[in-house]
Amino acid sequence: MVKRINLALQGGGAHGAFTWGVLDRLLQETDIEIAAITGTSAGALNGAALKAGYAQGGRDGARALLDRIWHQVGAVHDLRLTGWIAQALPPVGMVNSWVESMMPVSPMDVAALVTSPYQYGALYRNPLEPVVRSLNFDQVCASDGPELHIAATNVRSGKIRVFSGLEVSGEVIMASACLPTLFQAVEIDDPRTGQREAFWDGGYTGNPALFPLFRADLPDDVVVVNINPLRREDIPQTPQEIQNRINEISFNSSLLRELRAIHFVKELIAEGRMERGTMKDVLVHMVADDGLMTTLSVTSKLTPTPYLLHSLKEAGRKACTQFIDAHKADLNTRATLSLQEMFG
Repeated sequence: MVKRINLALQGGGAHGAFTWGVLDRLLQETDIEIAAITGTSAGALNGAALKAGYAQGGRDGARALLDRIWHQVGAVHDLRLTGWIAQALPPVGMVNSWVESMMPVSPMDVAALVTSPYQYGALYRNPLEPVVRSLNFDQVCASDGPELHIAATNVRSGKIRVFSGLEVSGEVIMASACLPTLFQAVEIDDPRTGQREAFWDGGYTGNPALFPLFRADLPDDVVVVNINPLRREDIPQTPQEIQNRINEISFNSSLLRELRAIHFVKELIAEGRMERGTMKDVLVHMVADDGLMTTLSVTSKLTPTPYLLHSLKEAGRKACTQFIDAHKADLNTRATLSLQEMFG
């Protein structure tokens, strides 16, 4: 029996390679069908690559295109060499700690206080553009395969804008990943407002946006691939630790708001205060590795080294395998993320 699910893919820069690994493993499960994808930033890139690759060559095509896209992100042609070298290196979190101890303040953080991406003038180029432009957008926007929804933040209104179907373009993906301290706002002619709108990273307002998945014709199951740790036990004390936790909290806030809303609706249904079927009774699942992600920081989000990407891909594959082994039978039957424990 085929299990139909929706995917919600978080953004987080280079840490999106974890999601690459999750998708690579999930696509090997031929009895799990992905009905719709909502993604932000790196999650948007992963979703677009999966959709385009699937249109070109099915599951194997999706896996191959995800590989190619992340090889481009890491500026390498073959990560197998990195995988071989990685066996002789310490865990990626330890490497991250060494880098931070040698450079307690990120040069990019300092530069963001005194410079603007607009100061480059005509010399400015979005570094993501070559990667994004390598996608075939006829395939990304194809009517068959999973639906694709991508979130960005409207700079003028401060509101979320979700682009779907034929609206998705290279500009939309770059807008979804546009950190304003690093990249110039991405401007798009938006037919909804009739104006040329500027957009920043979707993580500020929807990381990822879950509400596009609430339609009655889509499956009840939403599998969230989470790459920003929800919880840290230690109180941050150093400047980097404080900034890192601020980043994590900020980029999880919209997700937590939507999960709380889902929890509220589920309680109303369970208590009989809302008639079943009036609103969608969403079954939430989560694939994550907070143990690994808490060893990393915002600095590594901006440094897509081949070693980091390889390590995160393998961690994503492992986390997905654990999820499948533990919860595949639960799909289309019950939720496996306890919102009661999270918000009760």
